[in-house]
Amino acid sequence: MKYLSFLRPDGQPTMGRLDDAGGTDKVIELLLENNELTNIKAALTDNNIAQLTEGASYSLDQISFLPLIPNPGKIICVGLNYKSHREETGLGKGSTYPVIFTRFNETLVAQGDPIIQPLASSKLDYEGELALVISKSGRAIPEQDAFDYIAGYSCFNDASVRDWQRHASQYTPGKNFPATGGFGPYLVTPDEISNLQDQHVTTILNNEKVQDQPISDLIFPIPYLINYISSFTPLQAGDVIVTGTPGGVGAARTPSLWMKPGDTVEVTIGQIGSLINTVIAETQLLETNIG
Repeated sequence: MKYLSFLRPDGQPTMGRLDDAGGTDKVIELLLENNELTNIKAALTDNNIAQLTEGASYSLDQISFLPLIPNPGKIICVGLNYKSHREETGLGKGSTYPVIFTRFNETLVAQGDPIIQPLASSKLDYEGELALVISKSGRAIPEQDAFDYIAGYSCFNDASVRDWQRHASQYTPGKNFPATGGFGPYLVTPDEISNLQDQHVTTILNNEKVQDQPISDLIFPIPYLINYISSFTPLQAGDVIVTGTPGGVGAARTPSLWMKPGDTVEVTIGQIGSLINTVIAETQLLETNIG
């Protein structure tokens, strides 16, 4: 299954599944038995996602995507989790444990929505990453059981404001500017993916491939991450783990390759799909709101 969060034509937030049979994509809304609206996090929490009732059908041009999980309890991000990224940054060599930081819900943007270059900086970098969504609660989850706690996978662009990220040893400021966390478009269930390890995390900026590496190259693999993270904080249904970016980031290039207003950035992960966002300046957003 491929699930998504979206706005109906009447503006109501809801969830659904993608029906791509027959060569024409359409979205089937999924509802509770009494036709009440629900969302992916609630459906996972209540363990009833498979029992939801089918509602109206929409074409993709009738709906607006929302961030895949608009309201996750936690967004846990992993840094320096590919050797190529460690080598280009010169950071994390020999680390015994993963670099962990957090994002806030307010930073998330959906498929097709703009990533915002903030007023405070022009050093806005792309980071294509695999995200996973937790299916049920757990604490200190054993590595051998980790995949039982995964509802599915999605694409993430952990867009980073590099100078703010490097103000100190903690990454939080550079990772939490508004509208810098692209997330979606679909929650792809594990049965849809033939071999997760073979899927490549690829980022394309203005038609130029800038990142491309298989998930098998993760330094700390998914079962380890779930065990490690759930050992210091309980994981709940709808929580998101963002697993790290490959080498090729703009900050490591000579000259640096920053995202700028007018750019289009696409994160593609094999059978999981593609997340596409444009970039606009915060000044453009302010002018629009004032107008």
